Amino acid sequence: MNRLLEKYKSEIKPSLMEKFGYKSVMEVPKIVKIVVNLGVGDAISEPKRLDEAVSELTDITGQKPVITKAKKSIANFKLREGMAIGCKVDLRGEKMYDFLDKLVNISLPRVRDFHGVSKTAFDGRGNYTLGVKEQIIFPEISYDKVNKVRGMDIVIVTTAKTDEEAEALLRALGMPFAK
Repeated sequence: MNRLLEKYKSEIKPSLMEKFGYKSVMEVPKIVKIVVNLGVGDAISEPKRLDEAVSELTDITGQKPVITKAKKSIANFKLREGMAIGCKVDLRGEKMYDFLDKLVNISLPRVRDFHGVSKTAFDGRGNYTLGVKEQIIFPEISYDKVNKVRGMDIVIVTTAKTDEEAEALLRALGMPFAK
């Protein structure tokens, strides 16, 4: 069993129940899934770039990504509807906790001039979105093999009803919020 999941069950759940006065353990917010999205804009002109992004995302998450396609045609970007323009992964269960543990304890501290993640990136329904500028902060990515530095979006979906509850959950799980 993952150490973060164990910590959630033994320490975080009881403390959140006490803090927010929940009557049932089912009310306590939990993480449902983590979505990692990697947009590859230059895949339009060079389709090989998409394959590199897919293999990098597979290395980072330990799961095979789904290729995302354009919903609309945009002439200015030479983009047709249905063209492959990125990839994403939905992480759930054990892999989700492994990824979150790695993100919080290894990857985020490796970001240059890191002062914590923003507190304002909640969506009002208890979900948190985090943008990462470089994929090279993850230990699985070798700096020498990277052709192009890409950013990615990481969305943490929780069952929390408010941003305050979600922030308390993520803070307890070790998310380094800015002071």
